[in-house]
Amino acid sequence: MKKSLLYTGGGDKGTTSLVGGVRVPKTYPRLEAYGTIDELNSQIGLLIAETDDQETADLLRFIQHKLFTVGSYLATDMTQTDLRIESNVTPETIRRLEEAIDRYDSQLPRMRGFVLPGGNRTSALAHVCRTVCRRAERRIYRLTESATVEEPVLIFMNRLSDLLFVIGRNECVRKNNDEILWDSACI
Repeated sequence: MKKSLLYTGGGDKGTTSLVGGVRVPKTYPRLEAYGTIDELNSQIGLLIAETDDQETADLLRFIQHKLFTVGSYLATDMTQTDLRIESNVTPETIRRLEEAIDRYDSQLPRMRGFVLPGGNRTSALAHVCRTVCRRAERRIYRLTESATVEEPVLIFMNRLSDLLFVIGRNECVRKNNDEILWDSACI
């Protein structure tokens, strides 16, 4: 009987392989970084499934492809393997995010306070993506304490969280829901 390719038993003792075959603990900073990228990519898939705005869905699909490449890049310890993987985050990629941020933001009312996640399901999902993106960014910065990470990856992650924030606001306003603003009187 042929063994399933879905399970190998290699990770049963708390280790896993990076790209290139180097085994590391499952708590390894590199694994934390690319694992959180994978989680973000899954959350963005959920957001795509929920939005009815084709422009937003198309942009998010582009981001999913970039995140997959970033995850592969982060999963490769270049000091341990000859395999060279680049993140493929170019200045054009970052510019595309910035242009999208500006486009969404120009269609939104001026912020009157701190926006809380919610308003409708799609908006809330965008905010979940934003917070997972921020965590991924922190995990990548933790990785930079012991490994080199291309600067465009760091910039991309920072811009992506900003983009997810304005997508969250856009999804709320576009569907004629009131944004939920933080009220200091509620404390």
